[in-house]
Amino acid sequence: MYQMKKLFANFKDYKVAVLVTLCLLVGQAYCDMTMPQLTSEIIDTGIQNRGIEHILPSKITEDDYMALSMVMTEDEREYLEKSYDEPDPSSGIRSLSSYGRENAEALDEKLMEAVTLSYYAEKLKDGSFDDAGLADKAKEASQNMAAPGAEATSGSLAGGALPMDEIRAGLKEMMAKTGEQTIKAMCISHAAALNERAGVDMDKIQTDYLWSCGFRMLLLAMVMIVLAALVSLISSRVGASIGRNLRSRVFETVMAYSGSEMDRFQTSSLITRATNDIQQVQMVTTMLLRMMMLAPVMAIWGIIKVYETKAHMSNIIVGSVLVMLVLISLLMAISLPKFRIMQKLVDRLNGVSRENLTGLPVIRAFCREKVSEERFADANGELKRTQLYVNRVMTFMSPMMMMIMFGTSILITWVAAHRIDDGTLQVGAMTAFITYAMMIIMSFMIMTAMSVILPRAGVAAERIDEVMSAKPAITDSPDAAQLADCRGEVEFRNVSFRYPDADDCVIENISFTARPGETTAIIGSTGSGKTTMINLIPRFYDVSGGEILIDGRDIREYTLESLRDAIGYVPQKGVLFSGTIESNIGFGAKDASMEDIEYAACTAQAADFISEKEDGYDSHIAQGGSNVSGGQRQRLSIARALAKKPAILIFDDSFSALDMKTDARLRQALAEREKDQTKIIVAQRVGTILHAEQIIVLDDGRVAGRGTHDELMKTCDIYRQIAKSQLSAKDLGEVQ
Repeated sequence: MYQMKKLFANFKDYKVAVLVTLCLLVGQAYCDMTMPQLTSEIIDTGIQNRGIEHILPSKITEDDYMALSMVMTEDEREYLEKSYDEPDPSSGIRSLSSYGRENAEALDEKLMEAVTLSYYAEKLKDGSFDDAGLADKAKEASQNMAAPGAEATSGSLAGGALPMDEIRAGLKEMMAKTGEQTIKAMCISHAAALNERAGVDMDKIQTDYLWSCGFRMLLLAMVMIVLAALVSLISSRVGASIGRNLRSRVFETVMAYSGSEMDRFQTSSLITRATNDIQQVQMVTTMLLRMMMLAPVMAIWGIIKVYETKAHMSNIIVGSVLVMLVLISLLMAISLPKFRIMQKLVDRLNGVSRENLTGLPVIRAFCREKVSEERFADANGELKRTQLYVNRVMTFMSPMMMMIMFGTSILITWVAAHRIDDGTLQVGAMTAFITYAMMIIMSFMIMTAMSVILPRAGVAAERIDEVMSAKPAITDSPDAAQLADCRGEVEFRNVSFRYPDADDCVIENISFTARPGETTAIIGSTGSGKTTMINLIPRFYDVSGGEILIDGRDIREYTLESLRDAIGYVPQKGVLFSGTIESNIGFGAKDASMEDIEYAACTAQAADFISEKEDGYDSHIAQGGSNVSGGQRQRLSIARALAKKPAILIFDDSFSALDMKTDARLRQALAEREKDQTKIIVAQRVGTILHAEQIIVLDDGRVAGRGTHDELMKTCDIYRQIAKSQLSAKDLGEVQ
C-alpha cells in the first residue's frame, strides 16, 4: 500500500490531465459498448425483422385494421385507435399516428397478445399450431372474424360464437412456452406482412435501417480512433513529464547530499534509481492512464450492458472473473517477493560494471580480465535467474487467461443456444452478450496484467522516494548569514570527527589557525586524516566535536553557497567535465573573463601545453579528462580553483602528479600572484611544503607537531623521519 501511494502521488500535479483522460476514456468506453448493441440490432432487427423495430405496422389496410381490432379488448382497441390516423379516402390505408410513433415501446407491451392472436389466426390456414385445442378455437375465431358484419365484444368473439377469455388463456399459455423474444419476432414478422399489403417497400426499409446502423458504427469507430489517439497523446506526455520531473528532483536532491548521504547510497544504486527505476515509473504511469483507467470503466459499463440484455447468464461471467482473480492472486503471491530482489540485483550489476570499466587499466595491468569477467558473469547470471523465475511464473498467466476467456465464450454459446431454442433469447442478443462478456473479461485481464507490473513500479517508486526523502545532514541553518568580504582566516578549535556509524574518531582535538597571506601545510602518513580534515572546511561533512571558524565565526552559521564560494578547492583526483579547456577553467567562476581564465592557467603552469594545442582554450576535453595526461588534468583543476579568485585555497595533495620542476614553478607563482589568499596544502612530498609558514603534522588523527620546517626538524620525530626518507642530508642541510 505504501509503495502504491508513492506511485500514485506522482499524479498530484497532473489532476487536470488525469480528469480529461478519464472523460476521454468514458467516451471511448461508450463507443466500445455501443458497438455490440448495434451489431445485435443489425442481426435481430436489420436482418431477421427486416428493419422493423416494433409490432405495429407503419401502414395498414382498412381490412387488416378491422381484423386486428376484432381480436382486441375494449382497452386494446382504444390504444389501437389512438395509434393510427383516419384512413386515406383514396387508398383506404391508415398510417401510424404521432402517438403511435412516440409510444411504440409501450404499445409493444400492451398490444402484444392481440397482435399475436391476429398472427396465429392468419397462420391457421397453414395448420401451424402445435396446440390442437387452441388451434380449433383460433380456427373458429378466424372464421367468425371473416364473417361479414361480425363484431367482437368484451366477453365474446364474433357475436358470442367463441368466448374471448378462453382464447386469451390458451394464448398466454402458449406465449409462456414460446418465450417473449420469439413472440415479439413473430409479431414483427406479422407487421412486415401487413406493411407489404399496405404497399410499403420493405426492402427499402431494411436497406435504410442497415445503412443507418452501419453509418453509426462507422461514426463510432472514427470517434474511438480520435479518442484513443488523444488518450495516448495525453498519457505519453504525462508519463514523460513525470519521468522528467522525477529525474530533475532526484538530481537536485543528490546535488544537495553531504558525504554521509553519498556513503549511504552507493553511486551505482543512485544511477539505477535515476534511470531504470524512473523508467519503470514512467512506463507504468503511461499504462495506468491509457489502460488501467479504461479497464474498470469498461468492466462496470459491460456489467450494466450485460444486465440490460436480460440474457440471465451473468453467473457465468461472475464465475469466470472469480476463477481469474484466484489465479492472479496465486501468481502474485509467488512472484511479488522477487521484484524487490530484482531491483537490488540491477544495482549490483551496475556497481560491478562501473567498477570494472573505471578500473580497466588496473585490471589489464594485473591480467585480471578473467576474474573481472567472472564477477560480472556472476552478477549477471543471478539477475538472469531471478528474471527467468518471475517470467516463468508469469508465462502461466496468458494461456490461463485465454483458456478462461474462450471457455467462457463456449459456455455462453452453449447456454444461449438452448435459450434461443426455447424462444427466450434472440441470436443478436446472444452475440451482444458474448461481446460484452469478452469485454468484461478483457478488462479484468488488463487489470490483472497491470497488477503484475504495478508491484515492480511500486518498488521503483519507493526506491526513488528513499532518495528524495533522505534529508541532507548538512543544510543551512534558519538564521544563516552570508560570508561577505571574506578575509580568509581559518581556525580549528578542538575539532574531532567520526564518520557515520563509525566507533572511533578519524581526527581528534585538532586546533590551529591558517591566516591570510600564509601557507599552512598538512602532512602525515597515509590514513592519518589529512583529507578528512580539509573536507570539513567546505562542510562536505560537519564536525562531530569542536568548531571550525572563518573570520572568527562558526562556518555552520554561514550559508553553504557563500561559504563554498569563498573557497577554491582542488581535489586529490583531478576531475574534469566534458567540454572545452575554457569551460573547465571557468567552471566555478560565474563572471570570469577570458583574461581571468588565461591568468589562472598561467599561474597553474597550464598555459604552455594549452598553447601547443591546435584549438587552444577551445580544445575539447573528454568526460573525466580522459584525453589529457594526469599532470595536465591536475594543472587544469588548479587553474579552475584559481579562476574563482577565492579567499581560501585548499589543495588536497594536488601537486603529486607534477614533476619537481613544475611543482616549484607553480609554488613560486602562487606565492607571487596569490599572496593575499589563505593557502592550505595537503602534501605527501616534503619538498612541496618546505617554505610553508606553518606545517601541521598528523599522526593517527592527532596533531603530532606544528611549526615551520626548521622547527619540526628539531622537535618532531615523525616529521624528521618523513623528511629524511624523501630528502638527502645535503638537501636538508641546504634548506636549513
